[in-house]
Amino acid sequence: MTQIVSEDNELRKLLTSPAKNASEDGSMAPPLSTSVPKLSTSQNVNPQTTMSPMIPVNSTKEVLEPCLQNVVSTVYLGTELKLMYINVRTRNSEYNPARFTGLIMRIQNPRATALIFRSGKLVCTGARSVDDSRLAAKKFARIIQKLGFSAKFIDFKIQNIVATCDLKFPIRLESLNQMHGQFSSYEPELYPGLTYRMVNPKVVLLIFVNGKVVLTGAKERKELQAALKSIYPVLKSFKKQ
Repeated sequence: MTQIVSEDNELRKLLTSPAKNASEDGSMAPPLSTSVPKLSTSQNVNPQTTMSPMIPVNSTKEVLEPCLQNVVSTVYLGTELKLMYINVRTRNSEYNPARFTGLIMRIQNPRATALIFRSGKLVCTGARSVDDSRLAAKKFARIIQKLGFSAKFIDFKIQNIVATCDLKFPIRLESLNQMHGQFSSYEPELYPGLTYRMVNPKVVLLIFVNGKVVLTGAKERKELQAALKSIYPVLKSFKKQ
């Protein structure tokens, strides 16, 4: 029972924390802390309503497509697993229970990493598309099956999609934070990006002064597109001249 509780705590941390590397150089990585001010329950405010007075004419035609960087998914294999047994019989895995309760396994095509727990829960991360994430999860399940476990493929879900976008213009983050303080958090002494929490769709954006944006928290690509469509006119109105 203690082991299962520990695994559940590890899973919650993995699925609620943003990706560490949204870009190769790390310059667009999300902050270590995600303490973003939340909306008061007494107010039912849609950020799009607040933004509308500042939307430039015809600016929505310039909305860019998000570039997917990481898709996190989960699946249940339906059986208890012997992680040490799996580790010694596979070359692409590592298991150190003193550091992490799960077994880490990697594959190259598609490139992805699985965090596998004794309870049969599996977290797949690192894929660059929803289809690749599903395919990778199925390959991990197949590896477990070949080792003699009666693994199944149950309740596959996309938990988080991380994407990036380059708006190609600099942004006045201080002014943006002043005008949208109900939804944003900006502490340049701690982290160079402004954190913007949207209500609908429920997506968190990390906005940088050079115009680069990291989007996280979405479970479908259309949520990323809707978030960009909504925020782009606002960011354009705070463009540095």
